[in-house]
Amino acid sequence: MQGKMKVAVMTGVGRSAFEEREIPRPKAGEVLVKLEYIGICGSDLHYYATGGIGDCRVEPPFVLGHEAGGTVVETGAGVTDLKVGDRVALEPGKTCGHCEFCRTGRYNLCPDVVFFATPPVDGVFQEYVAHEAGLCFKLPDNVSTMEGALIEPLAVGFHAANLGEAHIGQTAVVTGSGCIGLVSLLAMKAMGVSRVYVVDVIEARLRKALECGADGVINGRTADVVQEVMRLTGGRGTDLVIETAGTEATTRQAIQMAKKGSTIVLVGLGASGEMTLPMTAAINKELTFKSICRYRHCYPMAIDAVATGRINIRGIVTNEFAFDDLPEALDICINNKDEVVKGVVRVAD
Repeated sequence: MQGKMKVAVMTGVGRSAFEEREIPRPKAGEVLVKLEYIGICGSDLHYYATGGIGDCRVEPPFVLGHEAGGTVVETGAGVTDLKVGDRVALEPGKTCGHCEFCRTGRYNLCPDVVFFATPPVDGVFQEYVAHEAGLCFKLPDNVSTMEGALIEPLAVGFHAANLGEAHIGQTAVVTGSGCIGLVSLLAMKAMGVSRVYVVDVIEARLRKALECGADGVINGRTADVVQEVMRLTGGRGTDLVIETAGTEATTRQAIQMAKKGSTIVLVGLGASGEMTLPMTAAINKELTFKSICRYRHCYPMAIDAVATGRINIRGIVTNEFAFDDLPEALDICINNKDEVVKGVVRVAD
């Protein structure tokens, strides 16, 4: 396919503009995807608002966006598993395939990963993208491309739940009720966790957690979180904590409310990246700490959970924006965190 496409480009901190670029041509083993929905991730907002995350800095011009769903419109040489017209969810990270991490199945730890919207690699706030066919997962007929775009954050939730060995009979707590907190809740419920409580300080986000199936919510601004969790668990504490807020306060709470011998999965990344924690309490409880970096082997299970109705991933969306309104959409998401939990961009009707 030849022609021009519209691309939303970050031109500076808090600034963006549209420009025209050539529609990419798929190489051997790639497909060209006409993008239909793209999620707005917290990382996109951090890059846009501050110019970076930790040591990872953006050097404009730069294209944000990595949560994508769309339709295959062209296939490169050698592609046999996908055809024109297939609707797909795009896993955004291409790895080397031969390092020790790729060879042992932990490809998310590949040091040479090329990941959409992770500097210096451009993202997909654009109309078309050429991507490796093996990273484009065909969607069942009953899964929309909006849901396809949301498979990416849902994969994070499944990876966190998998590492935490989530299972039926457990009581779990999620700290933070943003997008990643909600998908962690959804993943754990789909995996059979009996009771999941969600902690946040924003009432709108707690209401959204209840809509998504939380068994209870705790507002950390008005309640003693640890005391309330102990009350809810009969003084036993929680079997699993998935920490998505990325703050020292919530991580300390996780240690305090965790049952002896239980697991804490660290997902959230705070502004400083450094914390002082009550390690004596953690050691005395023999807690297991796990951290996650994105996900691995999670797209098939996430798509299946949506297709079979175990997860209503549409339920996390609070705002839908037109692609032409993307600059305003980013500002709205940044400036209205009390109300905007998850925004998606509609690229094509």
